[in-house]
Amino acid sequence: MKQNVDRYRSVHQMAACTAREIRDGETVMVGIGLPLIAGALAREDHATHSTILFEGGTVGAQSRRMPWSITDSATSDFALVCMETWRMLGDLQAGYIDVGVVGGAQIDRYGNLNSTVILGEGNYACPKVRMPGSGGANDIASSCGRTIIIIRLKSNNFVHQLDYMTSPGHLKGYDSRARAGLRGGGPKVVVTDRAIFRFQGEDKEMCLTEIDDISNLKQIKNMVNWPLKVSPDLKRMEAPSAKQLEIMARLDPLGIVLGTGEGIGFDDFEKYSGAMKKIA
Repeated sequence: MKQNVDRYRSVHQMAACTAREIRDGETVMVGIGLPLIAGALAREDHATHSTILFEGGTVGAQSRRMPWSITDSATSDFALVCMETWRMLGDLQAGYIDVGVVGGAQIDRYGNLNSTVILGEGNYACPKVRMPGSGGANDIASSCGRTIIIIRLKSNNFVHQLDYMTSPGHLKGYDSRARAGLRGGGPKVVVTDRAIFRFQGEDKEMCLTEIDDISNLKQIKNMVNWPLKVSPDLKRMEAPSAKQLEIMARLDPLGIVLGTGEGIGFDDFEKYSGAMKKIA
C-alpha cells in the first residue's frame, strides 16, 4: 500500500517526527492512539531493537490491530511478558523505562500538562470540560528517563497557566523537578502539527526549534500564550519518508487512529476485519 511522499497530512508528520525521537534499543512506554503509531513506526523503521510497553502490563507486544485501550487484548499480541499494572508502574518508578510518550489538552512553557479539566467559568467540581484524567500519564511524566509530548498547536492549549496540572513537566523551571524529588528527566521535546519545541536552556523553558514553514513564524508565536523563545538555528520540520508513510498505512489501514479515513459504519465489519488481518 504505497503513498506518494508529497501527499501526507500533518498527523503523519507528527507521528514521523515523534518516532525519530525514539532511539534504537530503548524501552518505550506509549499510550493508545498516535503515541502507539509513533512507537510502532520507530520500531519498524529505525529503532528495530526498541521495546514497546503498555501501562496495562504488557512488554514487547506487536499488535495485529490498533488497540482501543491499554488493556485491549491486542496489547498482548506476541508480547514477551504480561504482568500486573502495579508491577509495570513499579518498574517505571524504579527507573527502568527509557522514554514515555504522553499528550494532553493544555501545556505551559515548562511542559507541564493538563488532561483532567478545562474550568471555563466553572470549578473543579463543575468544570466546562471534564477529561479522562491521568491514567498512567503522571507516572510516565514523573519517572521515565525522558518524555516526548504530542499535542496539537492551538491558541487555547499552549497556555500561560494550566487549569489543572495532571502530569509534571519541568514544574517552575531550572532545578524544580529535582527539588520536588521526581526521578525522571522530564520532557525533552514537544511535537505538534505545526512546530517542534525543545527544552534546551538552563531555565528549562520551551524553545521553538523546528517549524512547518518559516513564513508561519508570526502566526505560531501568536498561538502561544507567553513570549516564545525561538532558536537562532530554526529549521524546517522534516517530512515523513515514503517508507514511514507505507508503515503508517499498514498500521492504520482505515485511517481510524490517524484520522485520515472516511470512517466505517455498522455494516463495514468485513472491511474492518479484513484490513486488520493485514497488520503484522
